Amino acid sequence: MQSTFEKIYDVVRQIPYGQVATYGQVAALAGNKRWARVVGYALHVNPDPNNIPCYRVVNKEGKVSDAFAFGGGNRQEKLLQAEGVEFVNGCVDMKRYQWQRPIY
Repeated sequence: MQSTFEKIYDVVRQIPYGQVATYGQVAALAGNKRWARVVGYALHVNPDPNNIPCYRVVNKEGKVSDAFAFGGGNRQEKLLQAEGVEFVNGCVDMKRYQWQRPIY
């Protein structure tokens, strides 16, 4: 049986290049819409940043995390911009870049 963190990592691995998901979206896709804070904890201790693109997870307003574990908010923003994700007033344009995978 998968741990909660493993479920979260499985979802984050599915976020396509050039798109983002919110903490709440990842939580719901991992099995519990109330796990948004747990998603943050899991991403902060990401055991495999090369294969689990935690930088593609932002808050519901499209803001990056100041506590991004792998170089801070500026690093997260640069990683997303390198994938073509555009920011408007410091936030990801969620209408354009949010991953649209249905939550079952």
